[in-house]
Amino acid sequence: MMIFDAPPRILIVEDDGALRTLLCRSLRERGFEPTGVRSGAQMREALAGSAFDLIILDIMLPGTSGLDLTRWVRSRSEVPIIIVSARGNNTDRVVGLELGADDYVPKPVDVDELVARIRAVLRRVASKGSGVGEPLGQVVRFDGWSADRRRREVHAPDGSQVILSGGEFDLLCVLLDAPGRVVGREYLLEQSRDRVAAGDASDRSVDVLISRLRRKLGAYEGGRSLIKTVRGAGYAFTAQVSR
Repeated sequence: MMIFDAPPRILIVEDDGALRTLLCRSLRERGFEPTGVRSGAQMREALAGSAFDLIILDIMLPGTSGLDLTRWVRSRSEVPIIIVSARGNNTDRVVGLELGADDYVPKPVDVDELVARIRAVLRRVASKGSGVGEPLGQVVRFDGWSADRRRREVHAPDGSQVILSGGEFDLLCVLLDAPGRVVGREYLLEQSRDRVAAGDASDRSVDVLISRLRRKLGAYEGGRSLIKTVRGAGYAFTAQVSR
């Protein structure tokens, strides 16, 4: 059972008033502190005034789509995001993951499933933040980059911070723990299972996260690809790692 100093604060961005009310009531009954807003403008206002532990974000919103809002949030913070949408195809799911969402729940929403996913994401954040299995404050360096496991921050060779989603950071840590060795796709999926939609192995969830990592780590001027694909086996981190 997770223990928090205060009820986890959940921001619900949903323009359907009845669903928003239902989710707020259900989460409150289960020990969370929900705040409901109906638009991207209200979401930005809420984030400017308060800190939240997780965002539940509908894709179909008036004015601005949830995917655009995911991009906006992720450029500023790594607060976990669970996307909710009535759309049935996998395109939104993959795009949402590419933009930095941590999970995806389809409509109609099963409240028990949603709560389970919220708890799974918060559990992963809490365990990583407490440094389970790693010394607190440990900084890993590779190819001029640095990754601080305690702060969950990554800095480019020029010192600038590169924002990674929770899933991206988790997979990076797995790769950093096995430099030069092939890490199987199934193992990567298992290590990041709380950050991708359950059962999405066929939907390329791990491949999406790896693609995002490659893009962000290679965006630095003069950067090179640090993650090698080993066909039929998995991925290998090619840079030398020091602690």
